[in-house]
Amino acid sequence: MIADSALRRGIPAAVAMTASSDRVLYEVACGQAGLDTIFRVFSMTKPVTSVAALQLVERGLLDLDEPAAKHLPALGSLQVLRGFHPHTGEPILSPARTPVTARHLLTHTSGFGYEFTSPALHRYGAIAGQGTMRAVRKGELDCPLLFEPGTEWLYGISTDWLGRLVEAVSGLSLADYFDAHILQPLGMTDTGFSLPPEKHPRVAMNYQRLPDGSLEAAPLPPPKLPTTFSGGGGLLSTAADYVRFMQMILRRGRLGDRQILHPESVALMASNQIGAFTAGRLQSTMPEFAMPADFHPGHDDKFGFGFLINPVAYSGGRSAGSLAWAGSANTYFWIDPARDLCAVLLMQFSPFFDPQAVGLLRDFEQAVYR
Repeated sequence: MIADSALRRGIPAAVAMTASSDRVLYEVACGQAGLDTIFRVFSMTKPVTSVAALQLVERGLLDLDEPAAKHLPALGSLQVLRGFHPHTGEPILSPARTPVTARHLLTHTSGFGYEFTSPALHRYGAIAGQGTMRAVRKGELDCPLLFEPGTEWLYGISTDWLGRLVEAVSGLSLADYFDAHILQPLGMTDTGFSLPPEKHPRVAMNYQRLPDGSLEAAPLPPPKLPTTFSGGGGLLSTAADYVRFMQMILRRGRLGDRQILHPESVALMASNQIGAFTAGRLQSTMPEFAMPADFHPGHDDKFGFGFLINPVAYSGGRSAGSLAWAGSANTYFWIDPARDLCAVLLMQFSPFFDPQAVGLLRDFEQAVYR
């Protein structure tokens, strides 16, 4: 059924997989993809970085509520974009009054944004000559905040800063930290910030939606070792590997004989950490890159440490209290602890939240719960 839906929707490649906490229940590859196809999962990196940070909290090396500038001095001199001068159009910046903490970075309440979801940051990037996405690719994160830390929820480069914090506290590159403490212990052998040349042929082709509605191949460079590591979006992975990560969450931090996180840390990841704020609605200033997104229309979702949380069940789908996020090339996952279930759907084209991609996600979810 999923293969038929992907074909009907014109999606060139997709892999879908569903699992319980201890076994794979369903898997299918569609179109140009095989079950071992490697996808750029982009922002599905964020929960992995969140796990890394919480491991350091467990070891007493990082405090959730201390100023992150203790470890990253650059976070001690942040500016808040207050607006633009009415006559000159120049950005109006002033020093942040509240220090950014690891808690802010884990929950996207730091004030950092993305220019593709923020008109103000998009305008600032045009003036400064560099937006957040280009800054991340270059390893530069010197973008202003859009509000005082802790006063709103806004999706942005918080998790890239969190990755830098993991590096500063651990003394390891994010790639080495992930390998030693998450990827190797979980047996995620096809996941990383780069791939050996022999695996390059397994990487999914990237596509771009054109104005006429067709999809055109838009090849990306081979995934060679970067000079900096994006904790917000740098990983490549397979459906099978990401299932192992989700199974670890379902098993309260444990997979096989390896305890990756304490159960108490998993409980924090899976509980509302943003109070009355609402998460999961994204506007768009760059529709060729990302469409406006509302993950759960008609409901006010929450955010834990690294996961979107739906307090109300999806109609015909995931239970209340499920955990989810996605990646910009239309990669999606959810974890349903109430049903001991997790699922991942990997595609590889832009824009994010493309109607056909979301349609396939909904078809997949409905089929899983039927």
